[in-house]
Amino acid sequence: MGRFIEGSDRRERLLLPDCIDDYVIADSPVRVVDMFVDELDLSELGFGAAAATGRPNYHPATMLKLYIYGYLNQVQSSRRLEREAGRNVECMWLTGKLAPDFKTIADFRRNHGAAIQAACRRFVLVCRNLGLIAGGTVAVDGSRLRAVNARDRNFTPVTIRHRMEQVDASIQRYLGMLDTADRQEGEAAEWRTARLTTTRLDALRRQMRDLEAMEQAVAATPDRQISLSDPDARAMASAGGGTGLVGYNLQAAGDADTHIVVAHEVINLGHDRTSLASMGKQARDATGADTLIVLADRGYFSGPEVLACEKDGVVAICPKPLTQAPRPRGASASRTSSTSRTLIPIAAPPAKP
Repeated sequence: MGRFIEGSDRRERLLLPDCIDDYVIADSPVRVVDMFVDELDLSELGFGAAAATGRPNYHPATMLKLYIYGYLNQVQSSRRLEREAGRNVECMWLTGKLAPDFKTIADFRRNHGAAIQAACRRFVLVCRNLGLIAGGTVAVDGSRLRAVNARDRNFTPVTIRHRMEQVDASIQRYLGMLDTADRQEGEAAEWRTARLTTTRLDALRRQMRDLEAMEQAVAATPDRQISLSDPDARAMASAGGGTGLVGYNLQAAGDADTHIVVAHEVINLGHDRTSLASMGKQARDATGADTLIVLADRGYFSGPEVLACEKDGVVAICPKPLTQAPRPRGASASRTSSTSRTLIPIAAPPAKP
């Protein structure tokens, strides 16, 4: 076949097996993760101690290392983390060849949410002490996260009304089919009428009654929305028509120089207008800056939020939303459109002395 580099036989026996540490390079990020977690006081952060009875649990340090590894490598699913723990050499080195199942990984993430957030804050503090975070300017933005809740299992007054209209149309269509069957003769017509009456039509009527009960339940909720699979998830619209999702809104503030996320928060609102002051205060506390400049897009524009930022020592720079002013009679379209595209910052950084 020519001159090619040939590998060793996978069935060859080794007298001295290779050390797994040799497969992890010296400047691998997993070595930083291992050192960082080993230096943490996990009990102080809120991680639970070992159970006195029953089957021994995995050490919180091992689970936290696996969780951080998934964050660094964009592996969010617990099932994918389980596969990585059994086939990835760096992950094997990090966990000591332990491979927890996906249910254990998911339970650890759900039961130790506050402790994981405390560990993230400790990491930001370490980065600040090392001089990796300047602390002068941060950028805030939101990301939509899809929840484990289908759109059909999310109910709002608008969706309930649309589904009722669809059910009404289906009932009218089946009633028309019954009229057509009544005008026919023979046993086939009788069987078809009975099948339509006892199955499809009754199922549609039951669905209509369920929607009416759900409509009353939605009206009794504070935000007039119910999600069956994930109760905390909410419907959120997106830029494309009809492409909304049911999920969460992740708010993140990143340092403008190093792009390190210094603060984050998960909300279930479909907009960002009420998150500017909260994210600015969290970012200022995390960076330790006396005065912090926050950059945001027009989705964060809100007068009360800007005032709250000024009270907390945060300077918010954000463009005003694009609004279409009333066009005077006889005015040209180009002049009106140019006025509507003007961007005005709501605040400016203080001038240096």
